[in-house]
Amino acid sequence: MKAEALFWRQCTEAVMADGSIDAQRLMELVIATYRGHESDYDAIEKGAETLLKENQSLRGNLSALSQAFDGQKKLFEIVLNNLPLGLSVFDADQRLTLYNSRFHQLFGLTPEDIAAGATITELIGKMRGSENAVSPSGRRTSRRASAKAGSSSIRRREWLMNDGRIIQSVVKILSDGSNIAIHADVTEDRKAAERIAYLAHHDLLTDLPNRIYFREQVDATLAERKPDEQVALVHLNLDRFKSINNTIGVSVGDKILQQVAERIRASAGSENTLARLGSDEFAILQAGKQQPWNVTALADRIRRALSEPFLHGEKRVELSVSMGIAIAPRDGEETDILLKNAGVALLHAKADGRKGERFFTREMDAQMQLRHALEADLRAAVEKEEFELHYQPLYDLSKRRICGFEALIRWNHPIRGRVSPMDFIPLAEEVGLVVDIGRWVLRRACSDAAQWPEGIKVAVNVSAIQFSSSDLTQDVSEALAAAALEPSRLELEITESVLMVLSEVLPILHALKERGIRISMDDFGTGYSSLSYLSSFPFDKIKIDKSFVNDIVDNKEAYAIMRAIILLGDALGMRVTVEGVETAAQLALLECEQCDEIQGYHISPPRPARDVQHLLSMPPKSDGATDFS
Repeated sequence: MKAEALFWRQCTEAVMADGSIDAQRLMELVIATYRGHESDYDAIEKGAETLLKENQSLRGNLSALSQAFDGQKKLFEIVLNNLPLGLSVFDADQRLTLYNSRFHQLFGLTPEDIAAGATITELIGKMRGSENAVSPSGRRTSRRASAKAGSSSIRRREWLMNDGRIIQSVVKILSDGSNIAIHADVTEDRKAAERIAYLAHHDLLTDLPNRIYFREQVDATLAERKPDEQVALVHLNLDRFKSINNTIGVSVGDKILQQVAERIRASAGSENTLARLGSDEFAILQAGKQQPWNVTALADRIRRALSEPFLHGEKRVELSVSMGIAIAPRDGEETDILLKNAGVALLHAKADGRKGERFFTREMDAQMQLRHALEADLRAAVEKEEFELHYQPLYDLSKRRICGFEALIRWNHPIRGRVSPMDFIPLAEEVGLVVDIGRWVLRRACSDAAQWPEGIKVAVNVSAIQFSSSDLTQDVSEALAAAALEPSRLELEITESVLMVLSEVLPILHALKERGIRISMDDFGTGYSSLSYLSSFPFDKIKIDKSFVNDIVDNKEAYAIMRAIILLGDALGMRVTVEGVETAAQLALLECEQCDEIQGYHISPPRPARDVQHLLSMPPKSDGATDFS
């Protein structure tokens, strides 16, 4: 096989499956083939001279061999000059003996620059760029290897050209001191790699560093912290942003988050590290000696910056932020511990009413441990069904009798005793157990109601999570079917939080209502959008929150608001239930306003299921209270 054909076939073998080139393999092939080719030329010349001396009649054969030699040489040059990589060969004196056209193109050299015998030093002086020292360890290794007699090594060099291109050279240093090098333009590959590295450490929406980068910075800062230096870590979370996001739309919400990031960035300053941890969570790392004063001032700047309304077109969005702060070394000297403690402090800031910051304390950690224990117990309670339902009467004022009961869950912990729903329902919602608990409540309430007289309804509270994380329609259907209960005797109570995602909830509400199930808006008047929701869905009933009842006897304004809500419900064809009625005077006023239903301790507190039949059989007092003892 001809040398150039063999060389070309071997070059194609150096091309990887993905289209890239194995530079080292190609270089080895070039060395072997070029040297083999030289020996071929020598053999041809020596053979031709011998034949010429022995027989002058073979001149014609020599001419033919010479033509073959020229053909091979031209083809070899074509192959070299069409390689996608630059190729250069320097002898033991570091003088250029062979190169291809791609070589001088890459380095911006002219044919005049590459004169025969030009040295490496001369060419470096003429190239339009300079060496980019990116791998000092690699160069030291190369010098040691090349200095060793009878050895060869691979050396990598990188050049930064004046036009911004990056050229990478892979040099094979042979045992005699000569070398062969492959050169490639890696500019686009380097930019792509840098972009990938950037994306791996930054948030796409806000262009802030992400959680991975932030952890690395915390690690480095804690490792370099001086004995008298303190490091503050602030964990920030926007208050109720999810509900706002659902109201204004995700795209607008993203634009608001970008504005939030810019305001926090301006407040934090360039000397602190700011990152977006995810969704509406951010974190700031602040080092210095004046703690906690510096971080307190920082938190105050952020709070004031985010208190200004955000504008998007005609939309005006108001936000607040909660912050948890942990300080090293007092609150931990390891990244995981510091992050955890800042998160614990943030949870306490949320629990304390939001819109502020809390510093981590050891007492918080103890409370968090108790919370984790409570969560574990709650999971066990769901499996073992350690719950029971109590029922509070709904009293019809016009008929002066109990017309239904609201089902209220109770948890009887085997060790803790009775656990308040205020303690475990929010936890159940947070950890995703409220769906299983809600499904159990539906089944038990329907089963209990099936034992009551016809016409006595049961009201069940439904969490927003049951709409989004379960098939509520199916759960209700299965509960009714299992108890053989008429749908008209089931009333589902929902709060404004359910309606924040109105477009998703409305189809479910309509499907339930079409089945004959009654839908009630609970805690009416406590949310800023309650009135607008009344026009979006035909509720069967609105329940006025007990906070409106407390002062109706002595406060004219409170009484006027109550009266207006009752009139509104009547005008919309919706029954009105007033919660929290505790006195005969409150009951009398509500009767005067022809309120439909009342609920509260004046009628009866919640009672176990076994007491329902007794409640229904007891005649009411003259003031409407049930004589239950």
